[in-house]
Amino acid sequence: MRLFLIVFSGLLFITSCEDPVLSPKPRGFPRVDFPDHAYKDFGKDFCDFDFEMPVYAQIEQDTLFFEEKPKHPCWFNIYYPQFDSRIHCSYSEADSPEALEGLKADAFDLAGKHNVKANYIDELPIQKPDGTTGIVFDMEGPVASPFQFYLTDGKKHFLRGALYFNTQAKPDSLAPVTEFIKADVMQMINTLTWSN
Repeated sequence: MRLFLIVFSGLLFITSCEDPVLSPKPRGFPRVDFPDHAYKDFGKDFCDFDFEMPVYAQIEQDTLFFEEKPKHPCWFNIYYPQFDSRIHCSYSEADSPEALEGLKADAFDLAGKHNVKANYIDELPIQKPDGTTGIVFDMEGPVASPFQFYLTDGKKHFLRGALYFNTQAKPDSLAPVTEFIKADVMQMINTLTWSN
């Protein structure tokens, strides 16, 4: 009996000294503190329109487009430093109805390039009282740009925007930030007025 107690105690001691098997914890995402939505006038003289933009964002005018000068001086980014994201905005003047239709087709083509990764793309029409029309492309899934839009007065003005994050597309972790920025884009769309 004594021998049994010694052997049992020894086995108990040996098995209790083994390292426990640890499994990795799932990776967490940092908490995001959102500012209160607040807006100011865009008010840039290099564009033929105005709108309300977030006070916590900055305007970066594009001076180079693939080592060349942009087609129009009104190409700019709305930069969100807190989220390291940008709404890339490009403006074009159409000199004919055919040119305007070509710009619309380009906007659909650029949004359509996300079909490879998108779970779906919801196309939401815009019709404002002043005659401004457009489409919002709301995309679900691991796409590079989850939210795009274009606006036009139907005569000569055409504005296109696309939201991009400076990170790998992770729709679950980016969803709260995307929803926050979507509200800002809708404020921009709803308050946009053409200068002439």
